[in-house]
Amino acid sequence: MVRASTHLRESVAGTAARRVYVGSMHPAKSSYDVVVVGGGHNALVAAAYLARAGLSVLVLERLGHTGGAAVSVEPFAGQPARLSRYSYLVSLMPEQLMADLGLDVRLASRTTASYTPWTRGGRTGGLLVERPEGKATRSSFRELTGGDEEYAAWQAFYGEVGRLAEVVAPTLLQPLPHERDLRELVDERTWADVVEHPLGRTVTERFTDDTVRGVVATDALIGTFASMDDPSLIQNRCFLYHLIGNGTGEWRVPVGGMGAVTDALARSAVEAGAEVLTGAGVSRITPASDGAEVTWHDGERERSVTGRRVLSGVAPWVLRILLGEGEDTATKPAGSQLKVNFLLDRLPALRSGADPAVAFAGTLHLAEDYSQLETAYAAAAAGRVPDPMPGEVYCHSLTDPSILGDRAGSAHTLTYFGLHTPAGIFDADPAAREVATQRALASLNAVLAEPIEDCVARDADGNPCIEAKIPQDIEKDLAMPGGHIFHGDLEWPWAPQRMLLDTPAQQWGVQTAHDAVLLCGSGARRGGAVSGLGGHNAAQAVLAEL
Repeated sequence: MVRASTHLRESVAGTAARRVYVGSMHPAKSSYDVVVVGGGHNALVAAAYLARAGLSVLVLERLGHTGGAAVSVEPFAGQPARLSRYSYLVSLMPEQLMADLGLDVRLASRTTASYTPWTRGGRTGGLLVERPEGKATRSSFRELTGGDEEYAAWQAFYGEVGRLAEVVAPTLLQPLPHERDLRELVDERTWADVVEHPLGRTVTERFTDDTVRGVVATDALIGTFASMDDPSLIQNRCFLYHLIGNGTGEWRVPVGGMGAVTDALARSAVEAGAEVLTGAGVSRITPASDGAEVTWHDGERERSVTGRRVLSGVAPWVLRILLGEGEDTATKPAGSQLKVNFLLDRLPALRSGADPAVAFAGTLHLAEDYSQLETAYAAAAAGRVPDPMPGEVYCHSLTDPSILGDRAGSAHTLTYFGLHTPAGIFDADPAAREVATQRALASLNAVLAEPIEDCVARDADGNPCIEAKIPQDIEKDLAMPGGHIFHGDLEWPWAPQRMLLDTPAQQWGVQTAHDAVLLCGSGARRGGAVSGLGGHNAAQAVLAEL
C-alpha cells in the first residue's frame, strides 16, 4: 500500500466526500513489476487491474493530481460549480470494467438525446430526438421534413448501426479480432456504409434533409478534422467509436462530475496496492533486455526505477521522445476543437419556443446542417475560422445538479464544443482564439431569444464566467501533443488482415517497437475517449506475459 508520507486529498465523488490517497513521495522500491508513465484514467485502470492481480505497480504522474483530462475543477473564482473542463461525457467505458474494479460511480442518462434548432422559410422549430424515442421525436421529424420518410430512414439506419455496435462492443475487452471475423457477423450493407465507403456517401444516400444529415454527421467529427468524404475514412472511425459504447452508444453524465470517475479509479488502484506518485514528470525511458528503466525529476533531484514492463499512458508521439527517438514535427498530431465553458445564472430562452430544460438536456446542435459542416471544413482547411461556427452544447447540470454546489437551483453549467477549429489556425493567428470564441457565441445567440451574455454568471472579481480552451491550451495543460484529445487519429477496433498477432501485446493492440514497453493510453488501438480500454488491454497483455 502507499506509504504514510503520501498526503491525503479530499475530493467529491457523487454527494459524499471521499478520500483518495495519492501524492508526491519517494517510491518504496527501486524495481517494480510494472511502472506506469502518466496518471490519466487509462493509467489508473491498468494500475488497478495489475495491482489486483498481485503485481507491484508504480504510477508516475507529471501533474500534482491524477486524472489527466478527466477531472473536475472550479474554474470561476468564488463560484462552487465543478466543471469537467476537457472530458465531459462517458459512453465507451464498459460496465464490466467498472464492475471489475468496483467503481462507485453512477452514470446518469440524459432525457434528451439531441435538439437541433432550425429556421426555414420564416418558420422556426427544432428537431427533437428523445431518449427513448417516442411520439414527440416522430412529430418533430414530420414538422421539419413534411413527412415520415426521413424518420423511417433514421430508424432504419440507426437500427443497423445498433446491430453493428452489439457485435463490436463485446470484443473491446477481448483480444483483437481480425476484421474478417467481425465482417462475417454484420449485415453486408451496414459494413459497407460504415467501414468501407466514406461516411459522406452513406449519409447523403440514406438521408435527404440537410439538417438530419448534419445531425448524423456530427458524431464523425468530434475531435476529428476531416471532410465527410475523406478517403482516409478517419471520419468513419470516429463515427463508429461514438456509436458502439456498451452496445448502445449512449453517452451518459457521470454524477459528481468527470472527476468522480478518475477519483474512483485512483481509489481502486491504491486500495489494491499500487503506488501513485504525483509531481513526477518522466524525462526518459530506457529499454533493456529484461525490462526498462524510467527516469523522472521530483523537484529535488533526478530519480530512476526499473520495471519488468513499462506502460505508457502518454501519447505515442510523446513516448517516442521519452525513448530518445527524437521529436518528429511532421508526425505530430493536431487537435481540432474549441471548448467554451460557461456558468449561467439561468438557462436562456430559445427562438423556437422549446422548453430550455428539454432543449439543453441533451446535445444542442448549432450550425451543424450537413452543408454548413462541409463549408466550415473548407474554410478551416484554407486557414480561416469558420463562420458560422459549427458546434454543440451540453448542459450537465440538468442531469446532475450536484456539480453546482450551493448554486443548485436556477444556475446551470454549459459547455460548447466547436468543430473544425484545427490547431494550425491558432498557430498562424494569435487573434483567432478571440474570433473563434465570438463566433461560437454568435452561433449560440443565433438560436436564442436573448443573448447568452445576459444569462452568464459573474465570478468573485466581476468577470463573466466564460472560459475558452483551444488545442494549444490542451497541449500546455495536459501534454497532449497538438491538443489532440484522442492522442492521435483513431484506429479501427479490430486487427487488419495483415496485422501480426503473435505476442500478447500485439493480440491486445498495445505493442510498441520495444517488448518491455507497452501502450496503455488513448493512443493504443481501441483507445480514445474516457473508456479505460487502453488501460484494461495493456494490463491483460502484461498478465499474459508475466
